[in-house]
Amino acid sequence: MNKSELVDAVAESADITKAAAARAVDGMVDAITSALKSGDQVSLIGFGTFLTRDRAARTGRNPRTGDTIQIKAAKTPAFKAGKALKDAVN
Repeated sequence: MNKSELVDAVAESADITKAAAARAVDGMVDAITSALKSGDQVSLIGFGTFLTRDRAARTGRNPRTGDTIQIKAAKTPAFKAGKALKDAVN
């Protein structure tokens, strides 16, 4: 499912226009993004939790030349599925 299919599904299930559903989906994505940027996590009970994880600095290798390179530490977004979502999928 891509974004436009998600907007269609939201519009149909909430009985709203596609434009309103698109604004709702965009608003949700923006809210989650800004919360993760500020270091918070977003928990949706029954669905899951969006959070950031720290990835340590490490040494990598350039596959073309074989030279070693330093890869900087980074924060990566992550999603931890809730029990209800796991049960629904299985």
